[in-house]
Amino acid sequence: MKGYVGIGEDLSIISDFDNGDLVGKFGGGALDIAAPPVSIEDAKRLAREYFGLDAKVQPLDGERDRNFHLHDKSGQEFVLKISHPAEDPDVSDFQSRMLLHIEAADPDLATPRVVRSKQDEGYRVLWHTDDQLPRWVRCLTYLAGCPMYRAKRSPIQKRNIGTFLGRLDFALSDFRHSAENYDLLWDTKHAARVRPLLKNVSDEVKRAAAHRSLDHFAKYTQPNLPGMRNQVIHSDLNPHNILVGESRNEDITGVIDFGDAVRSPLVQDLAIAAAYQFEPIGHPLEGPAEVAAAFHAVYPLLPEEMEILPDLIAARFAMAIVISYWRAGNHPENADYIMRNQAASWFGLQRLNEISRDEAITWLRRRIEER
Repeated sequence: MKGYVGIGEDLSIISDFDNGDLVGKFGGGALDIAAPPVSIEDAKRLAREYFGLDAKVQPLDGERDRNFHLHDKSGQEFVLKISHPAEDPDVSDFQSRMLLHIEAADPDLATPRVVRSKQDEGYRVLWHTDDQLPRWVRCLTYLAGCPMYRAKRSPIQKRNIGTFLGRLDFALSDFRHSAENYDLLWDTKHAARVRPLLKNVSDEVKRAAAHRSLDHFAKYTQPNLPGMRNQVIHSDLNPHNILVGESRNEDITGVIDFGDAVRSPLVQDLAIAAAYQFEPIGHPLEGPAEVAAAFHAVYPLLPEEMEILPDLIAARFAMAIVISYWRAGNHPENADYIMRNQAASWFGLQRLNEISRDEAITWLRRRIEER
């Protein structure tokens, strides 16, 4: 096998998978069926009646929730979130309690703040309508900044990402909630279960590479996961969820979108963040190493976590390719949003494939420990 996962080798190993089991598991769920529409007028009314905000409203993209950007008359900005009716009702409480915990544990960490409801009913209100199932409504503060995917990249920026994530995960290290183990398709520790969706990847080269990555996960990664440190993690620190300074792109001004947070291996959070930091020149793992070394300085990694880090990066790439193709096919109206990280995932997997697994583990560990 060439490289990490053997991109470009014989494609005959691809078999015809059946979507049945996985779609059955998630059929009717928050990923399989689009969230019911919410009008601008509904959003204005909900913001006013539930949170006392008389605001201008603009829709925002989202994978499961219906989201709206609010501008109130005082100049403050917020995000109104209406949960998918198929979502586990405890998940929105988990996400709000997590943000409250971060605020208490590390008040200077720039994450959204939870807004209490006008009726003092807590941090979410159940919205009843005549034609839909009840949905939870929440309000968060809006973080301004330049999304990282639009900004100039640099080694300093990568190190700042690692520092921020280290602080974030350390703040969450003692957080617990009854819904922390909810079933999330994007949870990398369950990468093997996306195999039935491989048939949805129309590009056969990408399909073959994703297949090999999942084989790699089953062989090298999955058996080691039970022994890893587990905690609640952000689980989606991609360039769309990282905000940087408008004039100083190396500064991290905030992290948003905690919708994929879940209890999983700590190193999985770092792997996801590092996966989006590959660069076209230099050693393939130079960018991820900057993130990992800075994380390690704040929240030290264990030797076994360093060893499994590149395997989890490869698994994340496979999941991003497979799930995005599947969901874009099911929801063509939202395809641009769903496929937004597809190019970065494929690029990163190609770069990772330039080296062997042994080289990746040895090189990455040395760079982490020497800084």
